[in-house]
Amino acid sequence: MELDLIDRALVSALRQDSRSSATALAVQLNVSRATIHSRIERLIQNKVISKFTIELGPTATPRSVKAVMLISLKGNLARRVIKALKKLPEITGLHTTNGSWDLVAQITAHDLPDFDRVLGNIREIDGVLNSDTSILLNQV
Repeated sequence: MELDLIDRALVSALRQDSRSSATALAVQLNVSRATIHSRIERLIQNKVISKFTIELGPTATPRSVKAVMLISLKGNLARRVIKALKKLPEITGLHTTNGSWDLVAQITAHDLPDFDRVLGNIREIDGVLNSDTSILLNQV
């Protein structure tokens, strides 16, 4: 499905705040509320939008430990590793990548002992060959 200017603007607005009302989106995009409803339905049906979700703010997890982990995989076990990683609730994002690493995982743990447990769990997954983890200190 090719997105036109209104579709792209609507998707962009929903990325900024998926809780926006149809009325607010209609005003923002200068279209009718019915247009917003029909466009959203069409975007969902065509799998352009797969889900609406939330992003927790810093007050929701004020003392959490956030990190990124670069992961190298044994090639023939990649799907199994990805499936296992997706089951870990502390993995808040998972991306394939190019270069010397196969995956980048975003991790959010409650505290340092929890973070240490998560790292151990990931490293014990059959097919994980190597990893390099960086704790995120301050957002700039």
